[in-house]
Amino acid sequence: MVATTRTPTGSGAGARSRARALAWGLGLPAARVAMVAAACTLAWLVVGWASGTATAFPVPPLIAAVAMLPVNLVCLGLVLRRLRAEGRGLGDLVGYRRGRVGRDVLWGLLWLVMLYVPFVLTIMLVMRVLHGDAMFVAFETVFFDPEALPPLSPVAASVLAIVAVVTFAPLNAPVEEFVYRGTAQQDLSRRMPVALAIVVASVFFGLQHIWYAPTPDAVLVYACAFFVWGVGSGIIAWRQRRLLPLIVAHGLVNLLTSLPSLAVPFLLANGA
Repeated sequence: MVATTRTPTGSGAGARSRARALAWGLGLPAARVAMVAAACTLAWLVVGWASGTATAFPVPPLIAAVAMLPVNLVCLGLVLRRLRAEGRGLGDLVGYRRGRVGRDVLWGLLWLVMLYVPFVLTIMLVMRVLHGDAMFVAFETVFFDPEALPPLSPVAASVLAIVAVVTFAPLNAPVEEFVYRGTAQQDLSRRMPVALAIVVASVFFGLQHIWYAPTPDAVLVYACAFFVWGVGSGIIAWRQRRLLPLIVAHGLVNLLTSLPSLAVPFLLANGA
């Protein structure tokens, strides 16, 4: 009889678990970046076809926010699948605690300020590197491309604005936190040092946002600024062990950036 060597069940299961963690830690954020790229590209093609005119890439934030709805729904499904495989739920990531909602809102406001400071400083630094003393003048063209504005009727703009406000602000923030600071960062930290896991997840977070950049110069600015935001958020998530305060901070940002879209129909109606 030939003797065989068997790997202990616990050791084998642990190796498989770590392999799955690495696959999900890299695969989930990479899949989201790919889906964002595909959604922005498809929206650009649809807008060009519907308007009958060629528009600059990417589409304006109003349309991009609407295009993120299917992306966020698919990503939420993937996060739930990953959590179920581990016997966990969204509540384990959120970390909701009864009687502490007010405190979590205050934490969210604090993190909003703490994250915005390095975010803005990074934007200023990259703009300084790219444009030198003319950086403030360049702000007028780097972050706005008038050729990317499609011809929209006030009715179409109204519908898009309502959909954007109702779906983007409450859905995008938690889903991005679940993907990057939740499952991806936690999975990666099982196979690498926490600091490296935070950096890797933040790289994907920065790459995602380049698809919203209105000009070539803005691509570098967005990549660097959102990478810095991701690192700061990753450190907060690691220290607090839950995502609710970050979701509050992130949600406020998304709400403040989507609410102005409600003014677009009025501007179009008045010929602005």
